[in-house]
Amino acid sequence: MEGYTPKIGGDRKKTVQQLTKLLTSSPVIAVVNLENLPTRQLQKIRANTRDKIQLFMTKKRLMKLALKDADKAVKNIGQLKDYLRGMPALLFTKDNPFTLFKMLQTNKSNAPAKAGQTAPFDIYVDEGPTPFQPGPIIGELGAIGIKTAVENGKIAIKERSLVVKEGEVIKQNVAELLTRLGVEPMEVGLNLTAAFENGEILERKVLDFDEKEYTDRLTACASQSFHLMVNLGMVTEGTVGAIIGKAVRDARNLALAEDIITSDNIDSIIGKAVRTAAMLQQATSEEV
Repeated sequence: MEGYTPKIGGDRKKTVQQLTKLLTSSPVIAVVNLENLPTRQLQKIRANTRDKIQLFMTKKRLMKLALKDADKAVKNIGQLKDYLRGMPALLFTKDNPFTLFKMLQTNKSNAPAKAGQTAPFDIYVDEGPTPFQPGPIIGELGAIGIKTAVENGKIAIKERSLVVKEGEVIKQNVAELLTRLGVEPMEVGLNLTAAFENGEILERKVLDFDEKEYTDRLTACASQSFHLMVNLGMVTEGTVGAIIGKAVRDARNLALAEDIITSDNIDSIIGKAVRTAAMLQQATSEEV
């Protein structure tokens, strides 16, 4: 029944109340998936991030109840229930979601995929050469959507290929081929699925970006904007120097082209006249 809240026992009720308080008082909340994470690795991560994050683990049902209660006070936070995947836990921090994601990534290590595991994100195989000789493996790779060709006597993957979609169970043949290709797509660590800040949910694909590429693109955008403003003569504190410099250069070039004598270009104009006279003298001598 819609709107129905099941009754829970005393200890579980305290857990929900405690979790609801954290949900309504923390500036940043994230959902992480602990599935396939060894206990030893979890303890290590908690030790490394103890001063930065608080990790809350309980049953998924209790998390949903707490999120429902918190949604009455914090707009949209209840939507986090859609990201409680695998073996979920809630994480609380004061760091912004991008800093949090980066910190969790640095505490991860790669591992091979195993049959039966659920892909935490899209798994790709990149293009490039392989160590395999032509044979049945061409068909095996093709069966999971990988396009190949034979180059220099070896199998080569022709284009980056999606082999397992996020949320799908990894099949035995896919796991075996990934291992043979040396691809370790699984990440051992806290796998963040979504973060919540200021009423907005940020999914993993938003937080997972190439920082260098982003900086390079931002720098290029700023440079292009600056040159556009200078060319259009839009005077600001940042462009006034460049605009004045451009105007001076344009004036000098115009004066030189039209033989308008100034203190800056008199030597250039005299030199131009001398060269012209020399060319005329040579032309006249040749005619004679």
